[in-house]
Amino acid sequence: QVQLVESGGGLVQTGGSLRLSCVASGRLFSSYAMGWFRQGPGREREFVAAISRHSITTLYAESVKGRFTISRDNAKSTVYLQMFSLKPEDTAVYYCAAQYEYNGSDYYQQSEYDYWGQGTQVTVSS
Repeated sequence: QVQLVESGGGLVQTGGSLRLSCVASGRLFSSYAMGWFRQGPGREREFVAAISRHSITTLYAESVKGRFTISRDNAKSTVYLQMFSLKPEDTAVYYCAAQYEYNGSDYYQQSEYDYWGQGTQVTVSS
């Protein structure tokens, strides 16, 4: 069992920055690929970024590429999402998620993730 707790959300102006953190409890954090997803007002939850268990692979949605950076610290069982140049359309609840990594893992698919956090609100004002 893995429990995920996000933090770092808040209210920021357009062009500002935030860093989200997600701390995992439980064993074998380094066995899990980690992802960030978000759900904006009136929208479906969507993929934002993912990182493989040893940080070899990182993936980003086109909408955040070049502005967001995902990273992880396995010693601290923590995954981060550094967000720069925030836009109003980035306003959403951001969720971190964990999937047990295997050959052929699909980091984009929500259904592949085994555990989810409760989410943290990010609001970008115009």
